[in-house]
Amino acid sequence: MFKDIVKKSRSYRGYDESRRISREELLELVDCARFAPSSVNGQPFQYLLVWKKEDVDRLQPLTGWARALPDMKLPHPGKCPTAFVVICQNTEWDSNLNRYLRDVGAVAQTMLLAATQEGLGGIMIGNFSPAKVAQEMELPETIVPMLIVAFGKPDEKIVITEIGNGQSTKYYRDEQDVHYVPKRKLEDIVL
Repeated sequence: MFKDIVKKSRSYRGYDESRRISREELLELVDCARFAPSSVNGQPFQYLLVWKKEDVDRLQPLTGWARALPDMKLPHPGKCPTAFVVICQNTEWDSNLNRYLRDVGAVAQTMLLAATQEGLGGIMIGNFSPAKVAQEMELPETIVPMLIVAFGKPDEKIVITEIGNGQSTKYYRDEQDVHYVPKRKLEDIVL
C-alpha cells in the first residue's frame, strides 16, 4: 500500500482550481512534516501556509515550473495549484542554511505523501527567488524561504515509464498533454 502511495505521488503541474485547499488541510500536512528527521534534531523550519486565493495569486507568479520543458508554459491557465506551503528556515534558531538542505527534502516529501493519501497532489518548487518571495509575503529578515511546495487536486495524466541504461531521464509531454516520467530500472540502480 505504501508503494502505491509513492507511485501515485507525482510532481503535478496541473490542478482543478475549483477544489480549494483549506488552512486546516495544510496544518495537517505540516503536522506530519514536523515528525520528519532533522539534522542534529535542530528543527529550524517554520512553514508559511498560503491558501487564501489572493495570497495564492500573489505567490504563483514568483514560481518557475517545468524547466525541462522550456517551450511550454506550465501550469496551463486555469490549472494552477490552490495552496502552497513555503518551507522557511528561522535563522534565529540556526543560521547555517546548508546544514538542513536534506531536511528540506524530507519534510517536503512527507507533506506530499500525506497529501497523496488524502487524494491531493503537489510539487516541490525550487525555481524561485527567496528574497522576492520573502518580500512579497512580508516575511521577517530572519525567515528564509528554502523550498515552495504547491498543492491541489491533480487534474492531469502522468505516466511512469521504465528506461534502460543510456536512455534519457528527461520528462516530456505528448500531443494530448499527457506527462511522461522516465524512471531507471531497479536492476540498473543497485550497485
